[in-house]
Amino acid sequence: MKKTNRNLMLCGMVFAVALVVSNMIAAKTIQTGIPLFGSTIVVPSAVICYCITFLMTDVVGEIWGREEAQQIVKWGFVCQLIACCLIAIGQAMPAADPNMQISYEMLLGQNLVFVIASLSGYVLSQSWDVFIFHKIRNHFLARGKSSSWRWIWNNASTMTSQIIDTVVYIGIAFGIGMGWLFDPAMMPTLAAMVVGQYICKFLLAALDTPFFYLMTRKEHAPKQVNSAS
Repeated sequence: MKKTNRNLMLCGMVFAVALVVSNMIAAKTIQTGIPLFGSTIVVPSAVICYCITFLMTDVVGEIWGREEAQQIVKWGFVCQLIACCLIAIGQAMPAADPNMQISYEMLLGQNLVFVIASLSGYVLSQSWDVFIFHKIRNHFLARGKSSSWRWIWNNASTMTSQIIDTVVYIGIAFGIGMGWLFDPAMMPTLAAMVVGQYICKFLLAALDTPFFYLMTRKEHAPKQVNSAS
């Protein structure tokens, strides 16, 4: 991917769309059937969308730098707030069909605790992703390592960020919001959600590595040297 304003805008658009859609479809959970801690792993349908956001910040950080990646995160937060307001306005408007209102609230209805959990997880995990990505990248490059090692800072930043996002979101939304953190009977389910979702996010983070290399390959392509005849 060439370092152009057009491509930067494209990455920002993909980031914003994936982020907003991830919040819209997060209410639907997917039953994997994989047993863990006496329960089975359940993941939100938004897990793939959210992983795309980390890929985009890594690509922007690799090509355009840390400052641009931080701008993407900042404006992503603003997009989330705007989306929440528009959804709330739509929910408050009188519906012509009561059944449609019920369906709207079931899919898009916003619980304040879940909104707080989502925004908190987003800010903390994405900020960490940008910080640790460039910390590790600068460490390796300063020691003469080539850009072919970029799979390390790509994976390390995303995988550690997903820990933060998973723990913060589930801890606030389910642990505090639904009281599972204070109910011994629900602790195994809470632990299974955290571990199970992180395992899925970890695997998806590893799978995005080829896409990261593909999107940043032109930035690291060998420069051609014109020789005089």
